[in-house]
Amino acid sequence: MKILLTGGVGGQVGWEINRIAGESHHELISLTRSELDICNALNVDAAVEHHKPDILINAAAYTAVDKAEEDQDAAFKVNRDGTHFLALACKKATIPMLHISTDYIFDGTKTSPYEVDDPAAPQSVYGASKWEGEECLRKALTQHIILRTSWVFGRTGNNFVKTMLRLGLDRKELKVVADQRGAPTSAHSIAACLLGLCDAYERDKDLPWGTYHFTGSPETTWSEFAEYIFREGLKQNLLDHEVKVNPIKTAEYPTLAKRPANSRLSMRLTESRLKVLIPDWRNDLIDVVEYLKTHR
Repeated sequence: MKILLTGGVGGQVGWEINRIAGESHHELISLTRSELDICNALNVDAAVEHHKPDILINAAAYTAVDKAEEDQDAAFKVNRDGTHFLALACKKATIPMLHISTDYIFDGTKTSPYEVDDPAAPQSVYGASKWEGEECLRKALTQHIILRTSWVFGRTGNNFVKTMLRLGLDRKELKVVADQRGAPTSAHSIAACLLGLCDAYERDKDLPWGTYHFTGSPETTWSEFAEYIFREGLKQNLLDHEVKVNPIKTAEYPTLAKRPANSRLSMRLTESRLKVLIPDWRNDLIDVVEYLKTHR
């Protein structure tokens, strides 16, 4: 099956899709931002028409959460308009689209995990742009899967794991937010899930279309996540000393964009309808640290 991937190798998930797809039977056409500007409708139409994919995975996104607060136009062009153009091109070509979204579409005030049909109430430009992108996709194309995820980390790109290990090299203690709860999710597990959906579509010529959540397990806080990272970094000799994590409140670490206090996403429908298992992020963390150890 021919898969068209937007986002190429620049992003965490796109990089992993390229790596995993190389070991599969699929023909992957991976387009970077310089090769396809998804904000240009004519370019999107031309790319889909030229490559004639069987399915499209959109891993392209504006993900600089704080920067988006001061660069709203760019965030909405990519996350809303780009998603819309891709959906319209897929509709024209009568092919499905798999799309990655985020926990930031919720306000984080719920005391239990968010279900897929809970009301959206984004508190940031990034969250609003991703939510409007979801809406554009839903209205334009029936055959779609929206996969909301959270706290993404991986071998490449900028992420919390790499930041903590970098800071831990020359510090013996760090302050980390402890009143935000969620679930770390590896780029590898997201990529594997998306390619698994491609396999299912190739086999059955259909999928249970709609919106789903996909995150790692178990739930944790940023400070607890940091403690796991430092322990693993020390175990694998990426760090030569222990790093103490001092838990702090969100108010003590102000950011331009408001973060959800509750980023927990229910996987109930994902397990029952998509038949996807919940990955254990702790195992994926070991793999990421091992990779960083050999690619310093």
